[in-house]
Amino acid sequence: MAYAATADGVKLAAPGVLALQRALVWLVGASGAVVFIEPSPYEIVTLFAAVTFFATGLRLRLALMPLIALLVLLNLGYTISAIPLFEQSEVVSWIATSWYMAVTVVFFAMVMSEDTAARLDMLRRGLVVGAMVASLLAVAGYFHLVPGGNDLLTLYGRARGTFKDPNVLGAFLILPALFALQSVVSDKLAKAFRNVIAFAIMALAILLAFSRAAWGGLVLTSAFMLALMVLTGRTNAQRSRIVVMAVVAAVLGLALIAVLLSFESTAEMFKQRASFDQSYDEGRFGRFGRHILGAEMALDLPFGIGPLQFHRFFPEDTHNSYLNAFMSGGWLSGVCYPALVFTTVIMGFRHIFVPVPWQRAYLAIFSAFVGTVGESFVIDTDHWRHFWMMLGAMWGMIAAAQIYRIRAEDEAPSA
Repeated sequence: MAYAATADGVKLAAPGVLALQRALVWLVGASGAVVFIEPSPYEIVTLFAAVTFFATGLRLRLALMPLIALLVLLNLGYTISAIPLFEQSEVVSWIATSWYMAVTVVFFAMVMSEDTAARLDMLRRGLVVGAMVASLLAVAGYFHLVPGGNDLLTLYGRARGTFKDPNVLGAFLILPALFALQSVVSDKLAKAFRNVIAFAIMALAILLAFSRAAWGGLVLTSAFMLALMVLTGRTNAQRSRIVVMAVVAAVLGLALIAVLLSFESTAEMFKQRASFDQSYDEGRFGRFGRHILGAEMALDLPFGIGPLQFHRFFPEDTHNSYLNAFMSGGWLSGVCYPALVFTTVIMGFRHIFVPVPWQRAYLAIFSAFVGTVGESFVIDTDHWRHFWMMLGAMWGMIAAAQIYRIRAEDEAPSA
């Protein structure tokens, strides 16, 4: 296969192949917003992209081997625990999905480990386009602007757009919203203004999804990302603009909430969802009570109880991805899942201040990833497509940063 001139010291595919690869990255990002059917367009597009990338050139870097090892051990634990349950079709489907998610993690890590800046930009563009489609449909569905779309685009009076669950819609929109917010505080006026509109629409969709985790996630990840942007800013002017624009965005956000609360139905739903005394959270078998009882149970079950079995012992599912790893895959998965997640977080913190060309995108993805890691304590994120996409992208960017830093040191003039 022909190769183009090197970029950042890495040989890239011929221009036509390179354009195809980048277009596929964009398409994968955009298709991630449509997951209300199975198999979803995301699965189909990601599979097609993976086949195309492997056919046209994709490298497996040594830095990704710990990732692969943890993913294999995690899913091996799930599979072993599920053996007595293979007569249940939903369990087999769950195991297959888990292995597929693991493959997508490795795929994204390999993809983002080279041609990193360009591919991240295409992923960003695709995610924002998909998020805008999902957000507009969610908002239109909530306000009954689509004939016959109320049942399809909403659930229990909450906006869900192109997702099955309003909670997943809200969680998915956080990363594209962070990308838009970065443009608002960093780019020139015309582009910043366009992204003000995009961020407002996505924030509105998150609000109308009435997901407490997504509300808190958007606020906390935005604040975290902006703080990182201030810390990594190269000039005082950049830092000052970020602070000023962040304050303006906060004021406009509060104004938007005030307008929405003027609608009686919206205000009632907001009051209901904002309450911290939900019936399913409280009591011995409430969300947090189940966490304690499930943890005690997990200590006595080396092989767990198998996937999708927790509700047979308790009123609802675990709503805790770390506990679910123990219950679904025994001690092996229960150890490997947090090891995988928190190793990524620790490595991510270590690379915040590495001055790479894709640092801005890195800060957004890392912030959204950390937010999802925290959210995993109160909700099941095990099969969230965008979570595994971010995990793979994190490892790919970290591998690329290590190579970039080594080459920069080699090329630096000696004293």
